Amino acid sequence: MEKHQSRLRALHLLSLIASLQVPSVTGLPFEASSQTTTQVFDPDCAPEHQLPPPEWTIVADIREATPAPPPPYTDGGWIATAYQISDGQVQAPYNTITEETFVTEPSRTSVSISTLTSCSIYTEVPRQLTSEWVSTSTSTVYVYATPTSTAADSIVTTPAAQSSTASIPDSSLTSLTTSEVQTVTAPPPTNTSGVVQTTLQTSGNPTDQPFPTVSFQSSVSLSLIDTATLSSVGPTATANVTSISAENIFQPIATDAPPPQILSRSDHPVPRLGIQQQQQRLQTNKFYANLFLGDQTNGVWTHPYSVTWPKGGGQTNSWGLAVLHIERTQLATGFKTSSDAGEWNFFASPIGIEPLVLSAVELADGTTLTTDTLEAFSVNANLVAPGGTMPTITFPLVQGMGFVTGKYNSATPLIESGVGIRNVTYAGAIVNGATFKYRVHLTSGFTWLVYVTPLNEGYDQNSFTLLNPMAIQGPSGFGGYIQVAKVPADNLDAEAVYDGSAGVYPIAATITGSVDGTTGSYTLSWTKEGTTNRPLLMFALPHHTESLVDGSAGLTNVQLVTTTKGMATAAQADSWTLQEAELPIDMSFAPWTPSSGSIETLNLDVIAAINDAGTAELSQNISKQTNVGSAYYDGKALAKFAAIAYVLHEIVHNTTLALTGLQRLEEAFALHINNQQTFPLIYDTAWGGAASISTYLTGNSGEDFGNTYYNDHHFHYGYFVYAAAVIGYLNPAWLTQGTNKVWVNMLARDYANPVSDSHYPFSRSFDWYSGHSWAKGLYPSSDGKDQESSSEDTLASYALKMWGKVINDKNMEARGNLMLAVQKRSLQKYFLYTDDNTVEPAEFIGNKVSGIMFENKIDHTTYFGNKIEYIQGIHMLPLLPMSTLIRTAEFVQQEWDAYSFGTYVSTVQGGWRGVLMANLAIIDPITSYNFFSNASGDFNYGFLDGGASQTWYLAWTAALRGSIYSAKAKREEGIQAEQLVESLESTPGVSVRRHGTTDKKEAWEV
Repeated sequence: MEKHQSRLRALHLLSLIASLQVPSVTGLPFEASSQTTTQVFDPDCAPEHQLPPPEWTIVADIREATPAPPPPYTDGGWIATAYQISDGQVQAPYNTITEETFVTEPSRTSVSISTLTSCSIYTEVPRQLTSEWVSTSTSTVYVYATPTSTAADSIVTTPAAQSSTASIPDSSLTSLTTSEVQTVTAPPPTNTSGVVQTTLQTSGNPTDQPFPTVSFQSSVSLSLIDTATLSSVGPTATANVTSISAENIFQPIATDAPPPQILSRSDHPVPRLGIQQQQQRLQTNKFYANLFLGDQTNGVWTHPYSVTWPKGGGQTNSWGLAVLHIERTQLATGFKTSSDAGEWNFFASPIGIEPLVLSAVELADGTTLTTDTLEAFSVNANLVAPGGTMPTITFPLVQGMGFVTGKYNSATPLIESGVGIRNVTYAGAIVNGATFKYRVHLTSGFTWLVYVTPLNEGYDQNSFTLLNPMAIQGPSGFGGYIQVAKVPADNLDAEAVYDGSAGVYPIAATITGSVDGTTGSYTLSWTKEGTTNRPLLMFALPHHTESLVDGSAGLTNVQLVTTTKGMATAAQADSWTLQEAELPIDMSFAPWTPSSGSIETLNLDVIAAINDAGTAELSQNISKQTNVGSAYYDGKALAKFAAIAYVLHEIVHNTTLALTGLQRLEEAFALHINNQQTFPLIYDTAWGGAASISTYLTGNSGEDFGNTYYNDHHFHYGYFVYAAAVIGYLNPAWLTQGTNKVWVNMLARDYANPVSDSHYPFSRSFDWYSGHSWAKGLYPSSDGKDQESSSEDTLASYALKMWGKVINDKNMEARGNLMLAVQKRSLQKYFLYTDDNTVEPAEFIGNKVSGIMFENKIDHTTYFGNKIEYIQGIHMLPLLPMSTLIRTAEFVQQEWDAYSFGTYVSTVQGGWRGVLMANLAIIDPITSYNFFSNASGDFNYGFLDGGASQTWYLAWTAALRGSIYSAKAKREEGIQAEQLVESLESTPGVSVRRHGTTDKKEAWEV
């Protein structure tokens, strides 16, 4: 959820380059100027490592002082950072800092030298350096660092300017024979550093918690209705499902315009920067949004590659498109804090490194970036030279693409590198002489393959020439396409795999799907161009490789690590079919577990307690709670009262009380349908969606968690859709009244449209490639899209399933079931970590949840604070039937133990305590029920968040208490039974006969 908090946080960088710019210094045993990027090497602390090249300079050795440093040091300042840089590849520093020597307060300006142990390094934002003092020791040099800023928003480098050499005429291009190698003698580039964004970017985003902090316990008079006066009473059909079949689940929900009370506006505050006109509605939350947001220089992650437009800056000063792949050894990581159970607080891939850049000589200052064909899985990024009208290069960017492909339109290719090119080998022609292959060896030690497929006649096949360590140039007037791919280290088969698919590339993808009973499948099919008789090479993520139907994709042994989703495996196929065999089709509105299904029958004492709670909670001011000026808060409150009404009607069977609450719920819901809430909705014709008017009125882009900017729509509207499903189930006539159904369909189409129609894009929030949704809307982001609540993501899918069931849209119901099954698989790999998770780094999975999942980093925090209950709890709420599908008992137990919640929970205040205790029901429903029933004497209404009720939690915990799904209840029951049998066996005159074991339970006859 996009609730941002500005954090100034120091980093423990296990392996990030941080080159230092050293101004002219006197008195030190070396010379450095403001135009020299100096490197650090300490052979004494790492004798096992090879000495650096002779051109390297030893800058400073930071060790205990003998003699002690003079007063200028103790008066204030930062120790300089010492790092090694090797051939442009990010390396781990030889010396690490212990937590005891780490300073987390950005305002602090001094560190006692006595806290620094031998060979330790103090890491901070690079500062301007001055030679305040030098140790008299011949082996130790101390550099005094003067802080130039009090902010530590990111680790950055400020290198001397560098760029590739100007182009040469075609007559000077080198003609090579097969296997011939080009080398250069000039030194490689000096700036090979990356940048890590270490704070949450706060532009336009609030820091509000996910429920109101005010109490809504004021009561109103509760007058029970006379059910005899109602035209229809109760459901006409059961909510429970035993079978379902849908051959094509991607069928329209509806095709009509928004209801007339939703006014249209065309003046959305975010411009459609560089977007070419298209008939389909624009995507707002997809992986490529950075291409048209902000200054257009933030990255795009296709996995395993990312691309960035340097826009004339960066390492190469290029106007082309930079291609990057990061290894796990290059990750920057954060120190464990008091809010973490894992060893790392976060991990992030450095950005700004430019191993290869696909550019052209014609691209220069004034080049523009445009996009076209914005679809769910793909986009075209176009670079247009100054004064041009047609793209000089077009890049079809598709999720999972095996190559980064640039389509050249009569241009002079320029392949640049900010890391440095060691040599280029011409490997000859492949693909029946249509494509020409080069091996580009970088100073990082990695090899990239370059495939050139000309489309113009008379192409000189071996005319690509290495000009210098930063540039390869091709012939002018080139028409065709160039593809690049990285060769994994120590994989001898990779080149053959890449060769097998060179010359063909994807430009778009489509999805189809079907459901039959508890089995669902979906197929991703790619449209391709180039040498189309060759198979595509696409990278599959871990949740793909597990669910691929045998034979549907040719998995290879080529793997590249992704930034946040583990290893991607290359597959040679034009389509994949993936299957989920455990769809939760029997999940309804009642408490549910995978083993027991829906649980609607409870003990009489529980029924009485629930009835009392329901009576009290329906006496609250429903209209006040459901209109607080936030679609998110309003939706949560409506969902709260919907759950109460359901429980009272279907579990307690108090029809009068339930329908009384339902009537008041319908009145509160009508305020929104009639668009009379504090911040009404508008239909945005610019981007194509239903959005809050709030930002238009206040000017605050973060109003209502950024709803106007398409933040969190699946969170906000999921609650409304769920509440509407309950209303429509309990009162089917409501579905035919006014614009009720049309209005709810509008919300469902906004965040989860199964098709692209004239009003809404296809699947705005849910990413069918990634296996989960993205919450971030129209905000530029250094680390790409993100999401911080896996549980509200699944609520959005659950709401679709139940709304589809209620309105008899079998395709929607089936699609929701399939989405939940896909989320179960993907979330348990990328967001929720059991101890045996091998997808994410071992040092991070101890945190048990991701915190905020970005495309480029995972940060164990929230946008609204760093308390443990915030970070873990936002992945718990709301606790509804789908929770037990995603949050397994094994996971919940491990998380509970990791954070010692058994003792910690008593210190938690507000609604977060209720969230933790309701989550406990998955493993210990007895203790959880005792809390919410106040048998323990600990409960009060202040422990309920704005979307939760005592009524639902009592039903939830009691249902799980009676379910064999509860491992603890099951164990205790077995122990008690065994004790009883042993007692009976020792009783004179009593015969006990054992009947063996069935499903881990013994049966006895007395």
